[in-house]
Amino acid sequence: MNQMQQLLMQANKMQRELQKAHEALNEKEFTASNAGMVEVTMKGDKTLVKVDIDADALEKDNKDMLEQAIVNAINEAVKKIVAEAEKIDEDITGRKGGLPF
Repeated sequence: MNQMQQLLMQANKMQRELQKAHEALNEKEFTASNAGMVEVTMKGDKTLVKVDIDADALEKDNKDMLEQAIVNAINEAVKKIVAEAEKIDEDITGRKGGLPF
């Protein structure tokens, strides 16, 4: 077996490992909260699964603050997902961003 065939086999193996790892990531749940007012749970595919709002945050005067807390919690959950995906890529391929193709 020549070097090119070996490289292609390694690349195919990495690609399968990446696909399997990302499929597992898509099912994993990530939770983030903001100021204790809001907690969101998202799957690794960035599907919002749950929003939990503290009852004390539901006062009329808290509307703007509550809306911002929701946005912040969702953004934090997305950051966690992206960081996990980048770690998977780097762990499997040895480089940030995964395979170059």
